[in-house]
Amino acid sequence: MTDRAQSTGTERALRLGTRRSKLAMAQSGHVAEAVRRLTGRAVELVEITTYGDVSREQLAQIGGTGVFVTALREALLSGEVDFAVHSLKDLPTAQPEDLALAAIPLREDPRDVLVARDGLTLDRLPAGARVGTGSPRRMAQLNAHARNHGLRIETVPIRGNVDTRIGYVRSGELDAVVLAAAGLNRIGRIDEVTDFLSVDTVLPAPGQGALAIECPAADAALAATLAQLDHEHTRAAVTAERSLLAALEAGCSAPVGALADLLPGSGSGPAGSGAAQDVHEMRLRGVVGTTDGSTLVQLSTTGPVPTSHDDAVALGRELAAEMLAKGAAGLMGERAL
Repeated sequence: MTDRAQSTGTERALRLGTRRSKLAMAQSGHVAEAVRRLTGRAVELVEITTYGDVSREQLAQIGGTGVFVTALREALLSGEVDFAVHSLKDLPTAQPEDLALAAIPLREDPRDVLVARDGLTLDRLPAGARVGTGSPRRMAQLNAHARNHGLRIETVPIRGNVDTRIGYVRSGELDAVVLAAAGLNRIGRIDEVTDFLSVDTVLPAPGQGALAIECPAADAALAATLAQLDHEHTRAAVTAERSLLAALEAGCSAPVGALADLLPGSGSGPAGSGAAQDVHEMRLRGVVGTTDGSTLVQLSTTGPVPTSHDDAVALGRELAAEMLAKGAAGLMGERAL
């Protein structure tokens, strides 16, 4: 029996727009199943080809921002699909008024990971090791780490899906590649990781590990339904990270890393009670660097857990202002030359 035949009553299946890659299909499949459980309606995956999927240029050269998103958004606005799933780190920071960011589900592991030959970790790579990545952000931080720890590695720009990238290691063309833990988790290949990179070594891309579910803003009923998949603390964290990115006026291919996380702590209970209660703050860390790793601006700020969109945006803008004062704009400008 097909999904369409399983839909209740006369309701047609909901159409979920997704990129065609194995990872995108896996991510969208998880969301589709959650929406099926939520609504009792069938969900069909509609495969959309984006410019980023067909171009062979490096993301930094084609702009990065929106290259995996535009075709999906056009399908939403034309009525070809009802809602779409994106990797949040691919979304431009400006949200179109005619589209609703209906839900940001619970975030996966945001860290970057190494897949290396012979089970090697980053700090055990041999002198001259070639490490593949398509991300200027990763290049900047990997090269800075190498400089600070006396490692001699060469970062090599690459593109392609997970199979292609890991294939470079298996064939011996590269000694290692850097990928996102979340993606490998979602396609069941996390056991191929040889090193989980600490966020103290490599801060992830803003929004890395999180998904974005979009639908037309005019479809208030669908937006309200999808909103039930939203995770409050994930949304607050990625909103702060993306606010930092926007305030730096940087695109998603710029050498910018950011991560917001909750910090547990203890505070005094009601006056005179002698009781202690847990409280939380949110820490936002950001980094901008030159791709050769020679210069990094890396700062952090901590504040109360945001209780509104505006609070999260303010946290990101606060840290961006400090980073700009330390010369972050000049570093991003150097990348663009």
